[in-house]
Amino acid sequence: MSHEPARASTIADLMRAGREMSRLSTVFRYAIAERLGVTVSDLECLDYLADVGSATAGQVAERTNLTTGAVTSMLRRLQQAGYVTADRDPADRRRVIVTLRPERIAEVERPYERFAARAERLVEGYSVEEVMLLVGHYERMQSMYLAELDRLRSGDTAQRSD
Repeated sequence: MSHEPARASTIADLMRAGREMSRLSTVFRYAIAERLGVTVSDLECLDYLADVGSATAGQVAERTNLTTGAVTSMLRRLQQAGYVTADRDPADRRRVIVTLRPERIAEVERPYERFAARAERLVEGYSVEEVMLLVGHYERMQSMYLAELDRLRSGDTAQRSD
C-alpha cells in the first residue's frame, strides 16, 4: 500500500497553511503599521533597522524592494516622525547611513511583544529536533524568497521549477 496519496495530501495541507500564515502575517503587519502611524514599507524599514542597527539607504531599498527614490521619500517621512536618523557616511559622502533612533526601539518592538511571548510558549512544547527542523525549513524558505526576488527584479519571467 502506497503512502503517496497521504503524502500528497499532507504536503497540500502544509502549502495551504503556509499561504494562510503568510496572509495573516501581512494583515498583522498592516495593523502594526497603522498603530505606529506608518506605512507597511516604513515598518519593514524600521524592523530591518531594529535587526541590523544601521544600514545604507541602498541596503534599505534592497531589503524593502523599493526604488531609491521611494526610499528617499520613506526616509524623509521616518526622519520627520522621529524614528530614524540619516547621516552621510564619513567614509563615502555619497552614501547615507540610516539608523533607528535608540529611544524609539521599544516603541517599534512593543506591538510584537504579546505575539512573540505566545510564539515562544508555543515553541517550548517542541523538541529540540522539531525546532531544528523548523529553523532549517525557515532558512530554506528565506533562500527561496531571496532567489525569487532576484529573479523578479531581473525581469526573468520564465516559469520553471528547480
